Amino acid sequence: MKIIIVGGGAAGFFAAIHAASKGREVYILEKSPKLLSKVKISGGGRCNVTHRLMPNSQLVKNYPRGEKFLKKAFTHFSIPDTWTWFESRGVKFKTESDGRVFPQSDSSQSIIDALMRASEDAGVKIKTRQAVESIKEENGKYILAVSGSEITADKLIVASGGSPSSSGYSFLSNLNHKINPPIPSLFTFNTPGNPIRELMGLSVPQAHIRLAGTKLSYQGPLLITHWGVSGPAVLKLSAFGAKWLFDQHYRAEAIINWDVDMSEQGWEAIIRGFKEKHPARKVRNYPLNELPNRLWEFLISESGIDSETDFGNLSKKQINRLVQNLFCFILNIEGKTTFKEEFVTSGGIDLKEVNPHTMESIYHPNIFFAGEVLDLDGITGGFNFQAAWTTGYLAGKSTH
Repeated sequence: MKIIIVGGGAAGFFAAIHAASKGREVYILEKSPKLLSKVKISGGGRCNVTHRLMPNSQLVKNYPRGEKFLKKAFTHFSIPDTWTWFESRGVKFKTESDGRVFPQSDSSQSIIDALMRASEDAGVKIKTRQAVESIKEENGKYILAVSGSEITADKLIVASGGSPSSSGYSFLSNLNHKINPPIPSLFTFNTPGNPIRELMGLSVPQAHIRLAGTKLSYQGPLLITHWGVSGPAVLKLSAFGAKWLFDQHYRAEAIINWDVDMSEQGWEAIIRGFKEKHPARKVRNYPLNELPNRLWEFLISESGIDSETDFGNLSKKQINRLVQNLFCFILNIEGKTTFKEEFVTSGGIDLKEVNPHTMESIYHPNIFFAGEVLDLDGITGGFNFQAAWTTGYLAGKSTH
């Protein structure tokens, strides 16, 4: 029994490890010279393996695409199973304040070593620089055209990852699966020419950002960069708004409340209260609600307030403008920048054509899919890796 896994990433390795038992011949074919490259660089080289323990009903809410599909898949392998598998192989985890889970070593090499050792122990054979050009079914077997030669498999697991363009899925064309066009997910918002970029490097711990004209919003840390805005709040919003923003050609208005705990009325009350108590104090010298100094100075300037103005001399119009910029600052988005370390695409094999309990194709017996080749994706925080472990586990186990 020969089982071939296309792709040497997280899902591919996990599938191979769980497929290799009872004397099966299992091969990983990776088109590049590198293995587990995304595992290596993710989380700044630390590898955000999964997220803190939570019920599956809550876990699935972190997937803009694939929620219903993964709800079924997670009943077989979920966050606790990921912890158990890696910790049983000597990898200790730690949970950070935002829920992200990393190896205690703070090195992705710990995860790579565990996967490499497990695959070696299972007898998995690994071949790099093996680009699969096409797949065809013949007499119940699958024939792969690979770098000028042919390889025959009894069972096949496709874990080739996402692709920035539809051409990346062309090797699957003979299988007649519906492939939803890939579009970027997880990216930062560009604001060329906007003076806010002068605040590059400044971060706000809990901002709320929404896309004007939609119900799409997210809250969390926000970072101002030399090209626009980034940080978890923006990246997560980009994932949920990926299709809408794509359709808008990445031209939109973002509306920011710089403190999620403050309402419009709350901002006005705090400004008027400070004005009554300290009328002689200069506005620029007293950032309210612990806003960063540079952000406060920027917002009072945007509100038409002179740097020498005292609180006592603030006009009703100036207060209204300042409240607007604090509660609903309007930022014009003109383009995006892919978040390189967490490169994710939405799109891929349509989930309606895959069994969520086994990862098997509904059209082709003994072909399975795992990881980002499927049309599912999560927000930042370890959710994409959790989907890779789950779908890889199911694909591998289902070959038995």
